[in-house]
Amino acid sequence: MTYSHRTRRDFLKSTTSILAAGLAIPYFPSDSCEAAESVGDKLRVAAIGVGGRGSGIGHDAGSKGVMVACADIDRRHAERFAARYDGKCEIFADYRKILDRQDVDVVTIGTPDHWHVKIAIEAMAAGKDVYCEKPLTLTIDEGKQICEAVRQTKRVFQVGTQQRSDARFLLAVAIARSGRLGDKLKATCSIGGGPSGGPFPTAESPVELDWDAWLGQCPVVPYTKERCHGSFRWWLEYSGGKLTDWGAHHVDIAHWGLGKEGTGPVEIQGEGSFPNIPADFDPVAFFAGQAQIPNGFNTATQFHIDLTFADGSLIHVQHGPDNGIWFEGERGRIFVNRGRISGEAVDALTTADKEELDEEIKRLYKGQARRGHMQNFFDCVKDRGEPVSDVFSHHRELSSCHLCNIAMLLKRKLRWDPDKEDFVGDEQASALVSRPQREPYSIKTA
Repeated sequence: MTYSHRTRRDFLKSTTSILAAGLAIPYFPSDSCEAAESVGDKLRVAAIGVGGRGSGIGHDAGSKGVMVACADIDRRHAERFAARYDGKCEIFADYRKILDRQDVDVVTIGTPDHWHVKIAIEAMAAGKDVYCEKPLTLTIDEGKQICEAVRQTKRVFQVGTQQRSDARFLLAVAIARSGRLGDKLKATCSIGGGPSGGPFPTAESPVELDWDAWLGQCPVVPYTKERCHGSFRWWLEYSGGKLTDWGAHHVDIAHWGLGKEGTGPVEIQGEGSFPNIPADFDPVAFFAGQAQIPNGFNTATQFHIDLTFADGSLIHVQHGPDNGIWFEGERGRIFVNRGRISGEAVDALTTADKEELDEEIKRLYKGQARRGHMQNFFDCVKDRGEPVSDVFSHHRELSSCHLCNIAMLLKRKLRWDPDKEDFVGDEQASALVSRPQREPYSIKTA
């Protein structure tokens, strides 16, 4: 696929409606396929956000392409990551410097959740194909924005829900969709409880870290070591706790197995325990920076939530026990996690059954060879196919995870319209579909 000069102008016109103001600037798209051919089979890779999981996906991509640059607002992360590449990986503090480069074909994004969508939209507008860690979004509204950006830019985008490339989960999904367990299914996702802790002391931020930039769109608060890096996910300001951490994996498989990857529930009801959140907590005021709570972890530690779909099928999300997913119907029950798939329906599979399910697995994997999750992304960049973990299905399943948190915070049953993607008759709940965003880090759409 190539872009003429006219196409480039048209592209920029179409993307100005989704580009962020403030830090965002328009970029001319490069063509990933043409760029790849100039260096043989090796795509040029840059990694944005290279601490923790971000370094893992960055090095995975670097092993399949040519790593040319990395960016992180913590200099220590960037230096540690770049050391593997013998001086060939240029270091930046500002990710936009990477997007300016014409020698970058693909980027990996491994930042904290609240930065994913802004960087991803700007990267696609710059003509880069994107591999982004899960959970992709901080809010439901951000999911709508990233889906529209992919539609407009037509870039290849893989979400890091790597269970979609695991043979055990693919088989479980194929069995669930085959009718072998029954016609109306329930999926139970057990994802583990979250930690509690705090209040924590504040301090001066490390000289290597740009704390204001790390906070990004979120309200300004004093530096707290436990807020950033590996423990950011236990703060509602930046993530959704276990509901969007392990939930982004298991609820995704549940959606897929129930055939709900293009829709959402119509009713959500559940309860959970949140540390450091007072009884009169107002989430709308809190996310707007207008209410203070103790400076400690505040995502749910224990929870039980039901997501009911229009046809009566159900996803139950709970903190435990036994991390994994149960699919069950009137004809049987199976269990799957990263270590095993079990159940009578698995044991009873004949050779003919396995051949039939293999064909379904090929369809689920969109005709691509199964060579690993990152390799699936690289294969799709080269043939312009859609990766197995596309943004559209991820947005739907992650919306379910966000809905779980919203229902628990509001402490009542909620009704959801999956077509309009909004709550039914509940202004307070609708206010939580998005959040106020701090300048100059906001994502503004026309």
